Amino acid sequence: MKPKRALISVYNKEGLENFCRALINEKVEIYATSGTKKFLEEKGIGVKDAEEYTGFSEILGGRVKTLHTNIHAAILARENELNEIEKKGIKSIDMVVCNFYPHEVGLEEMDIGGPAMTRAAVKNWRRVVVVSHPSQYEFVIENLKKGFSEEVRKKLAIEALQRTSYYDAMLLKGEKIQFPDLLCLPYLKKQHLRYGENPHQRGAFYVEEGIDEACVANAVKIQGKELSYNNILDINYAIECIKEFDEPTAVIIKHATPSGIACGKTIEEAWRDAFETDVYSPFGGIVAVNRAVNEKLAEEMSEIFLEVIVAPCFDKEALKIFGRKKNLRLLEVRGIDREKRKDSIEIRSVEGGLLMQDKDVKEINPEEWKVVTIKKPSEEDIESMVFAMKCVRHVKSNSVVFVKGKKTVAIGGGQTSRVDATWIAVHKGKERIRDSIMASDAFFPFRDAVDVACEAGVKAIVQPGGSIRDEEVIKAADEHGIIMVFTGQRSFLH
Repeated sequence: MKPKRALISVYNKEGLENFCRALINEKVEIYATSGTKKFLEEKGIGVKDAEEYTGFSEILGGRVKTLHTNIHAAILARENELNEIEKKGIKSIDMVVCNFYPHEVGLEEMDIGGPAMTRAAVKNWRRVVVVSHPSQYEFVIENLKKGFSEEVRKKLAIEALQRTSYYDAMLLKGEKIQFPDLLCLPYLKKQHLRYGENPHQRGAFYVEEGIDEACVANAVKIQGKELSYNNILDINYAIECIKEFDEPTAVIIKHATPSGIACGKTIEEAWRDAFETDVYSPFGGIVAVNRAVNEKLAEEMSEIFLEVIVAPCFDKEALKIFGRKKNLRLLEVRGIDREKRKDSIEIRSVEGGLLMQDKDVKEINPEEWKVVTIKKPSEEDIESMVFAMKCVRHVKSNSVVFVKGKKTVAIGGGQTSRVDATWIAVHKGKERIRDSIMASDAFFPFRDAVDVACEAGVKAIVQPGGSIRDEEVIKAADEHGIIMVFTGQRSFLH
């Protein structure tokens, strides 16, 4: 059935003029609320006043205009109830076109009439076509000409209900309620992904509206294929890690964990040191740097196969060099060179539910640390330990990192025992381990990992402490003649 009568009340008037002209061409009678009516009349489009339905002028500064029995009866009446409202002099409404005041206005100025009218139309979707966003106008006009199928009507109704729910969720987001009893999450689909983690899985990427932090959601792709599900996860880990550092820094991520992290006097030096940590793992990896990518760095990066490079910007010569690799994704993330990790909430899904927690952004403060061995660290050692602890909390647990100065020389992570993580790092680091500093994301349950690290030549270990065998672990460090420092701060990353 083709709509005969439309009621229009919109805040966002984008595309409205052409949409209404198309409705009129299809012989649809238009009623509009005051602001919408004024806009259309200024465009030379004659429409009727919604007050003809209510019989009274809007009141309370326009806050009450569509909240009226006649309007809601005209929308809610089903096919077998049309005679009932006609006897009361009410014409049926077959199409509702509505979008809402901005959600930024807050609770006191939130839209009431618009969502109520939209939800009424959704309730009666079999008879009433509900249009909730300008992006739907072209689709609606196409179907107006050929007739609205039940499938199309329901599709529009579901989208309208999603928009009213999103509107409410955004209003609640503005209230900053932490861990509410009822959780409403407002996210917009940024892109449909070719597939999920594996080709047989479907996927999509959703983002928060209005977020101003330097993050993967705000990344701008300037070259390459579309991002994959795995790319987006890895990019997120790379960006979050690099926010720890002020100096020129490079982070290489492979399968959601770093293979190399380094700070340098120049961004080229940082890249070389990060890459040298593990020259095999970066193949097909994700790289993030917190300085502009220049010609020299682009030439060096181009020597290996990378999936994605993230930077605050790329100069013209760098873009020319990377342009030879059409599939390589280049992402600009403005502010990554000065952004700090912000205190916010992390959300992860489990079957049948969600987990929420504060993001791990607690400051790493050496003034809170305790030296527990006979041998004491120098100021230079403490500086390297701070760097190491910043790195280790971005490596999948169980994790250890070995550093010299402000560069990793070996990384071991994602293991079911700490000694295995240590053995892997030592095996990869080989002679680079000698005179390095080891950091652990959690305490040592046994002395075995300490023994492995000391046999490889570490000079110091920094770890949270807190094991029932701390005394045994400290004794092992003293036996080997190395430094051990307790931070009192665990950094698991599951």
